[in-house]
Amino acid sequence: MPTVEELYRNYGILADATETHKDAYQAILDGVKGGAKEKRLAAQFIPKFFKHFPELADSAINAQLDLCEDEDVSIRRQAIKELPQFATGDNLPRVADILTQLLQSDDSAEFNLVNNALLSIFKMDAKGTLGGLFSQILQGEDIVRERAIKFLSTKLKTLPEEVMTKEVEEFILTESKKVLEDVTGEEFVLFMKILSGLKSLQTVSGRQQLVELVAEQADLEQTFNPSDPDCVDRLLQCTRQAVPLFSKNVHSTKFVTYFCEHVLPNLSSLTTPVEGLDIQLEVLKLLAEMSSFCGDMEKLESNLKKLFDKLLEYMPLPPEEAENGENAGNEEPKLQFSYVECLLYSFHQLGRKLPDFLTAKLNAEKLKDFKIRLQYFARGLQVYIRQLRLALQGKTGEALKTEENKIKVVALKITNNINVLIKDLFHIPPSYKSTVTLSWKPVQKADAGQKRTSEDTTSSSPPKKAPAGPKRDARQIYNPPSGKYSSNLGSFSYEQRGGFRGGRGRGWGGRGNRSRGRIY
Repeated sequence: MPTVEELYRNYGILADATETHKDAYQAILDGVKGGAKEKRLAAQFIPKFFKHFPELADSAINAQLDLCEDEDVSIRRQAIKELPQFATGDNLPRVADILTQLLQSDDSAEFNLVNNALLSIFKMDAKGTLGGLFSQILQGEDIVRERAIKFLSTKLKTLPEEVMTKEVEEFILTESKKVLEDVTGEEFVLFMKILSGLKSLQTVSGRQQLVELVAEQADLEQTFNPSDPDCVDRLLQCTRQAVPLFSKNVHSTKFVTYFCEHVLPNLSSLTTPVEGLDIQLEVLKLLAEMSSFCGDMEKLESNLKKLFDKLLEYMPLPPEEAENGENAGNEEPKLQFSYVECLLYSFHQLGRKLPDFLTAKLNAEKLKDFKIRLQYFARGLQVYIRQLRLALQGKTGEALKTEENKIKVVALKITNNINVLIKDLFHIPPSYKSTVTLSWKPVQKADAGQKRTSEDTTSSSPPKKAPAGPKRDARQIYNPPSGKYSSNLGSFSYEQRGGFRGGRGRGWGGRGNRSRGRIY
């Protein structure tokens, strides 16, 4: 083994040489077998003269890798820092593969060096670097796979356009499709983040391609099993990824159809692995968000009927009155405002595509029954809106930020939305012209000149055409049903779970454990 002095002497020979001195370089390679000082020098000298000895390339890279795995962290850091110098020609994918494996380091300084080294070779050859990363994502250890995916999800967006060319983005898409054949829920979300950020997929056709990827991941061709928590969880996660992609040009028809045909009929039997989640409300929220972008549907009338029937379940008939005018029953029906907002909005959106559904597709008795339910709900709604407005009256700023008042503000949005939609349906014939912003979505500014459709939502009278009692003593003869609304504020996000394709979810099927030994 060469000493420090010998290493310096050989360095001098190589630095001053006008011809190659293979033996001097070999002596430097042997420095990796020495002590700490010899190894530190070897870590610097090996890459410096690497390009002059192509016939010793494999030996040189292997020697540097020995140093990358040294017990001394300072030697490892020095060796990793120099690795990009080996990324020349055909060696680059191999160096990228090595650096990807080194992402498993738990030393923060070492981990940052690996990240920086990967970024530096990315700028030399993006496709070659990606080849190394995806090789480990597909075949590497679980910890390496996890960190390689996170590297892509956080670092790709920082790279300049001259690095992220169309050809590079196409390579990312192709390789990502291979990975998506077998992913966990969390991995799927990260890959959707990666792909959604690609410039080439910002177009309508690109977005459509992403929707098709999500639909494939959601297994919309398979039979839906509401009692399987993983099946339900996968559908929700996939749909959440699809929702931001939908637009007037990228339709949600396939997802809306699936929800109407398979999920709504099984709404009450849905199960979820996420503790504390109102799974039924979450499904209805997703359906409502998607319904705005539904295109032409093959079985529109049939699916609208399923949606209508589900809506009726949450819009009770008035309780029967005894001879003395009191309610015959002991309890008033529960009005579940959050559920009704979602279902009514979805019905309103899809109803626009078949505007004569309520008048021509339902018989007179069913239409009459529906209007009675609407009127009853509207009466309870008006009382509740007044109570909420009274409770929030005069409150501004910090006062509105308390948890209790936040819930009341959301409840007021929900009830106002329902009020607008019910009024539309009470028109003769029913109208589908009003627009509302779902209570959990940010309010969009109205276009100049756009007619406001909710300006009279504070009205205390029932919708027009509905028979109503005297307003003055309405409270005396009407005991408002108790309302139920969700305290779930804003957009929902929860822990990503397994249950995705190929069994990578709860058990990492078939991938086996691999040690950190030399697998370069």
